[in-house]
Amino acid sequence: MTAVLTPTDVHRAPEPLEQRIRRHPHTFRVLSGDRPTGALHLGHYLGTLRNRVQLQNLGVPVVVVIADYQVITDRSDLGPVRDRVRTLVAEYLAAGLDPARSVIFPHSAVAALNQLMLPFLSLVTDAELRRNPTVKAEALASRRPLGGLLLTYPVHQAADILGVGGTVVPVGRDQLPHLELTRVIARRFNERYGPVFALPEPLLSGTPNLLGTDGAKMSKTRGNTIALGDTADRTAAIVRAAQTDSTRRITFEPTSRPQVANLLAIIGEITGRDPAAVADEIGDGGAAELKRQAIETINEELAPLRRRRAELLADPVQLDGVLLDGIAAATAVAGDTLARVRSAMGMDYLR
Repeated sequence: MTAVLTPTDVHRAPEPLEQRIRRHPHTFRVLSGDRPTGALHLGHYLGTLRNRVQLQNLGVPVVVVIADYQVITDRSDLGPVRDRVRTLVAEYLAAGLDPARSVIFPHSAVAALNQLMLPFLSLVTDAELRRNPTVKAEALASRRPLGGLLLTYPVHQAADILGVGGTVVPVGRDQLPHLELTRVIARRFNERYGPVFALPEPLLSGTPNLLGTDGAKMSKTRGNTIALGDTADRTAAIVRAAQTDSTRRITFEPTSRPQVANLLAIIGEITGRDPAAVADEIGDGGAAELKRQAIETINEELAPLRRRRAELLADPVQLDGVLLDGIAAATAVAGDTLARVRSAMGMDYLR
């Protein structure tokens, strides 16, 4: 008997990605990553690290790429990149990532990812690359000619995501254009050479965009952050110096009182409480009480991570072992992807 679709069936909305992940976690693979340009901070912890650990604990395979080649997209000096990579690994593990269940590797050590760049570059135009928000912002802000590596940065990202079989990429809304170009590349490759790639889906972050202590966007390069490795005393000093305003009564008004709302949002994110309820509780306690609660909340949350981080940094051999295992795992997956790409293109001469 032929099934009959009802109007409800036809117009039923697709199941949200979050629900599909919870129902079938092993059918997805998450790809996320960081540039080793400095230690991670509270914004990373609330925005990405906790989410990676939660996905891992649901049973989703998680791949974290340390994008070391991307350090030189916009700077001439690598800095102490090896130490920074080890620090990232320590912070990942201290936050709860388990190398037995998640893969952590540096991009530069997996040659197949870079070999994917050439066929991928053939699928995009110069104009599409220049429309990428990161490339566009750098082109407007820089007084130097736009470097080739920065121009192709979005394709670099696509190679990382597609090369390791990423099907889910956690992003903020401002990062959606980055992922969309990856989807364009995957779609065009499939149309030109045959079905090789699944189109990765964005997993939108529910964490609000947090401000730094100076009221601007939280950023390593601005130095307006609370680093995960900061001491409790330094954290207290940073929060006490954070900008607020002169109104004594504390209210949660992100538009008109962004600095106050930012501290309330941090407390809310860590404790799972509504920032408006936190504001009502503080009431006329003013900025001093708001900052006291923020300091206490942040330090209590980060204390176990900081202890574990210090232990891990004292054992660089263990950290290097995590990287070596991750390189081996990523190389195997990316090598298989490259072989399928070559086969689809009729360039599999070594089979």
